[in-house]
Amino acid sequence: MMPRSFLHRTFSALALGALALVPATATMAAEVRIKDIADVQGVRGNDLVGYGLVIGLNGTGDTIRNSPYTEEALTNILERMGVNVQGTDFRPDNIAAVFVTATLPPFAREGSRIDVNVASIGDASSLSGGTLIMTPLNAPNGEIFALAQGSLLISGFEAEGDGASLTQGVPTAGSIPNGARVEREIPFDFRNQKTVRLALRSPDFTTAGRMEASINKAIGRNVATLMDPGTVEVDLSSLQGNAAHAMGRIENMTLKSAEIARVVIDQRSGTIVLSEAVKVSSVAIAQGNLTIKIAETPVASQPNPFGFGETVVLPRTNVQVQDGEPGQIGIVQEAVELPDLVAGLNALGVSPREMIDILKAIKTAGALHAELVLQ
Repeated sequence: MMPRSFLHRTFSALALGALALVPATATMAAEVRIKDIADVQGVRGNDLVGYGLVIGLNGTGDTIRNSPYTEEALTNILERMGVNVQGTDFRPDNIAAVFVTATLPPFAREGSRIDVNVASIGDASSLSGGTLIMTPLNAPNGEIFALAQGSLLISGFEAEGDGASLTQGVPTAGSIPNGARVEREIPFDFRNQKTVRLALRSPDFTTAGRMEASINKAIGRNVATLMDPGTVEVDLSSLQGNAAHAMGRIENMTLKSAEIARVVIDQRSGTIVLSEAVKVSSVAIAQGNLTIKIAETPVASQPNPFGFGETVVLPRTNVQVQDGEPGQIGIVQEAVELPDLVAGLNALGVSPREMIDILKAIKTAGALHAELVLQ
């Protein structure tokens, strides 16, 4: 095995070479607009939900035996339209019961259109080719704020034969772009607001303080006040125009957002995202190469012809242990930054999934100075 001092120099040289390829501007915090990192407190959307029916399915709808509520809903709709189906053997297979969800945006006006999502709640196998019939969308207080209707867009599909089937995506859920029309507005008098509160999406003392300073500097006097790491209050009473005009100016002001050191790991896809502020203390990393293979090859033992006995399956297990080249050890220097860490791990020939285990171990050792987010 190579001495540690040689690996240490190699690790550091590769890291410095990779760091030299990073533009100088990459290490500088970019300026962002206030509207991209904060919301106006009280200005938000409202969730809507409704229960409806999707018709026109090609035999992939709910079965009445397992979803009796589908037949009941269809019967009620037909009776309201003057069609009496009571007492008849009415068992269609081209209808599915669904829940319809949507978000009513702030300041949405009567007649505007919003997107809706549709998902089956019965045993329908696919909603492909279906059409949602008129469905009221209710707020949590029970009031109707929109009506949804239209043809569904399904991203998944299902193919089935006599011996096999294939399902891609989710064929029992879809969407209808602009599928609902707003029927009622939510009153909100923003024009006459005297003060507003800006709520940071990621609360941080440094970022909130910079937002306060940026607003006061642009306005020319102290109109913004830092309340807490997630809130900055702005006095609009002394500004020209109404509150809407003032917020139109404030939301486009820029500042340098303080970056939180964070490592996000998606264990299912092997994706790793590291923020630029991630730092690592001095630590040694070794990547082993131990492979264990276990194979089962059972053997059937049969009795002699015309003899007594019975067939017995005898287990046969083959275990192989392969220990390849000794794992290399890399020593990371004190306060190593993101380009150094990535270049060093790549120099050891570490794959993304192996890098996930290494980052977890470094965090457990207390050498990774960042928030570790596992998804």
